[in-house]
Amino acid sequence: MSRELTKAARVRIADLTPGTELYLGVHLDAPGLVIDVSCFGLDAEERLSDDRYFVFFNQPASPEGSVRLLGAQSGDTEAFRVLLPDVPAAIHRLSLTAAIDGAGVMSQVASGYVRVVADGAEVGRYSFTGAEFSTERAVMLADLYRRNGEWRFTAVGQGFDGGLRALLENFGGEAMEEDEPPAAPVPAPSTGVPPTPVPAPTVQVPVQQAPPAAPLPPAAPLPPTAPPPAAPAPGPPGVRISLVKYAEVPEQSGWVRQNDHLVRYTLTKDQDVLALHGSMVAYQGQADFAHESSGMLRKLTANLTGQTLKLMRVSGEGQVFLADEASHLHLVRLEGDALCVSSDRVLAFDAHLEHEVRRIEGEGLPNGGFYTLQFSGHGTVVVKTTGIPVVLPVTPAPETYADLHALVAWSRGAQVITTAPVRIRRSAYRGHAAEAFSVQFRGGPGNFIVVQPFEV
Repeated sequence: MSRELTKAARVRIADLTPGTELYLGVHLDAPGLVIDVSCFGLDAEERLSDDRYFVFFNQPASPEGSVRLLGAQSGDTEAFRVLLPDVPAAIHRLSLTAAIDGAGVMSQVASGYVRVVADGAEVGRYSFTGAEFSTERAVMLADLYRRNGEWRFTAVGQGFDGGLRALLENFGGEAMEEDEPPAAPVPAPSTGVPPTPVPAPTVQVPVQQAPPAAPLPPAAPLPPTAPPPAAPAPGPPGVRISLVKYAEVPEQSGWVRQNDHLVRYTLTKDQDVLALHGSMVAYQGQADFAHESSGMLRKLTANLTGQTLKLMRVSGEGQVFLADEASHLHLVRLEGDALCVSSDRVLAFDAHLEHEVRRIEGEGLPNGGFYTLQFSGHGTVVVKTTGIPVVLPVTPAPETYADLHALVAWSRGAQVITTAPVRIRRSAYRGHAAEAFSVQFRGGPGNFIVVQPFEV
């Protein structure tokens, strides 16, 4: 069970989890704001004495890899992996911060949280809203710190009006100034003395950074998806700044969520995947794409189009990138449980997963019914949606209904009961009457359905 923490609360990490490998997730619901989340590694004087321990999007890991930026994943705006035993003794505090890039203040943040995850389970959370701030443009969200040989977590929630510059100065760092053109000459006085140019302002230079450390082997997976982009190779400054956030994420085994609309799978000799035909947008290394002609899968019919669901088997050694018309992609990890997915919502899945074609039939349904794939076992299914979906619980009462065209997936224990026609008023604009069909679900605790904000 996750422990709820209030502002200024302190707790020993050992009281939350016996684990020493932590995932720190930060979520900021701030429409219209661009916010950079960073981690400062501070010494015993709470100063940034070594700027290699300023971990942010352009320096995504500390030298030995004890702190690593993971990027946005699992609903978090930004996330970090922290290996507590590997944090150097000189680093006494890890401070998670958020700073607004551009216009805006932190009071515009609708809501946010910092959560601590260990062994795949959330063990602590500090939640806040913009009402706790006013004109601050940067805040210290939470800290991990050493006390009497133990690591502890504290919810901070303190801010600075000066933004990132104020944060850096608070931690003893310096912000690099932009180069400015020389000022215009001062007009000559009436005595005829020649004008004297005004010198350009002095440029402050930050502490020299050491070269990046050699890449570390991937750590054991925490929450699904992936570490963040590594710093790009040297190039034109404008390109480096504008595209750095889109760099390929570092190599990691299995599935990785590159961004909301693109996933990557690292192929090995004994791990194939099945993917929607034509979903490959790029690959690296050696990959083989073969038509999957398994009997039942070959006959599977999409529930709306009536066309065959064409799958390809991807094998080899390397990385393959998959997408489908910029759909939102979701990595669903099965741990011995089962999931039913509408056939037209499947992008890819681990080939070793057990999968079975099922037909849901009902009077009045288009073509008399629709097809789904039921997955079970241990592995990953990549589900695609049009827009950001919602997960709804399924209970005996009240009943839960979903528009057939918007239905994405459901838990195996959610029972499909009936269908009911619902007249769609807008169909009249096309010159004819038409009906959509809602599917009813029932089930006990823990069951759910997934619905997308789109229908045909």
